[in-house]
Amino acid sequence: MNNVMEYKGYYGTVEYSPTDDVLFGKVIGMQGLVSYEGKSIPELKQDFHQALDDYLEMCGQQGVEPEKTYKGSFNVRIAPDLHRKIALYAAAKQCSLNSVVEEALQRLTTEF
Repeated sequence: MNNVMEYKGYYGTVEYSPTDDVLFGKVIGMQGLVSYEGKSIPELKQDFHQALDDYLEMCGQQGVEPEKTYKGSFNVRIAPDLHRKIALYAAAKQCSLNSVVEEALQRLTTEF
């Protein structure tokens, strides 16, 4: 994952705008928008850190719990036939549908 930065448990994208000749990004996994930009990688990292520090400070000042980027649950829409196959597989293995999906995702993400 060479186009993602991490700071304080939050992850942000790294993108380039040829039109503006600027690097930019946003924190991923949040409903709210926390964005940043810079003309160089050091500037981008600095603005990423500052944007997150500002967000966390604002949450503290307002007495609001900062949004967690990944809560461990998400909805997935798949074809009914695939849903049936996975449910039958889980039943045959005597495990939950969630554990089957988690195992498949673990295998898929071993490179990260």
